[in-house]
Amino acid sequence: MSNIIISNVLEADLRAAVENCEHDRIFILTDTTTRECCLPAVKDFDFLSSAETITIGATDTQKTLESVCHVWQCLQQGGATRHSLLINLGGGMVTDLGGFAASTFKRGINFINIPTTLLSMVDASVGGKTGFNFGGLKNEIGVFNDPQYVLLSTEFLTTLDQENLRSGYAEMLKHGLINRDGDTMWHELMAFDITQPDLMQLQRMVADSVSVKECIVTEDPHEHGIRKALNLGHTVGHAFESWAMVRKPILHGYAVAFGMICELYLSVVKCGFPTDTMRQAVRYIRDTYGILPITCDDYPELLRLMTHDKKNVAGVINFTLLGGIGDIRINQTATKEEIEEALDFMREG
Repeated sequence: MSNIIISNVLEADLRAAVENCEHDRIFILTDTTTRECCLPAVKDFDFLSSAETITIGATDTQKTLESVCHVWQCLQQGGATRHSLLINLGGGMVTDLGGFAASTFKRGINFINIPTTLLSMVDASVGGKTGFNFGGLKNEIGVFNDPQYVLLSTEFLTTLDQENLRSGYAEMLKHGLINRDGDTMWHELMAFDITQPDLMQLQRMVADSVSVKECIVTEDPHEHGIRKALNLGHTVGHAFESWAMVRKPILHGYAVAFGMICELYLSVVKCGFPTDTMRQAVRYIRDTYGILPITCDDYPELLRLMTHDKKNVAGVINFTLLGGIGDIRINQTATKEEIEEALDFMREG
């Protein structure tokens, strides 16, 4: 598992992390957005004075094999060895792709993640999943490998627009629903104003959210069992994300939020999830994330995309559902008709 640091003094915390990682050379991976908005926060640290910056394109459309090759080429041309260190400074696309590049360059070099979006803080930077999109499918290629350190600093959240804040908050909603320690987190999430966030309160909530994921990942590092709890909203959500990718791309958290509407509906129908809690969640998601403009004509494509989900076995679509908050039901299935009913519910309410 990674060493996760809730950072209040980024320079001191990053210095300590770097000193504890073997490094003959240091490289910093950014995308074009985080190079402009986030690199200035760290580039003048004296211990990074000789670090070389590698930059790839921004947004999930750049999470490609071509971008991975660019990182490998820059590491090679920059004289990186098996003893070098890569610092991934960015959102989930950067931490996922950078983690994969580091995990495979010279059979693996050390890397540190500094997530700069709310989504990457509570999701992509923790848990050891790395990879990139391939063949029109999300995260089709990747490996499990933990960063040496993850530094979570909410000072980067001041650079985020409202849409990206909401995207990350969707994963926090998911953690609130799967939290096995009760419903206190869920009620706090429902009451928090993400449109005008109190960053001090949000930092504490991020720490709570990360702890939910960390507990589950520690119990099941390679997703053989309970780690599938983290896929709530993702079976349908990844299909929505892939569907949108060739039309008008949507942020990952928005896709997960829409996916949660469908999967909470299935949870009510198949597992007895409380209808009032489902309707509370659906109302919040609709108010916060709007609607996804799918029609019934899109159902065959969405069902086809769901069959490609990595959790499936023998072509059977696999869901994580809930019997209640924290009552996790992994390895659930649904008929084509039940899935279409869930899609109808998402569209019509």
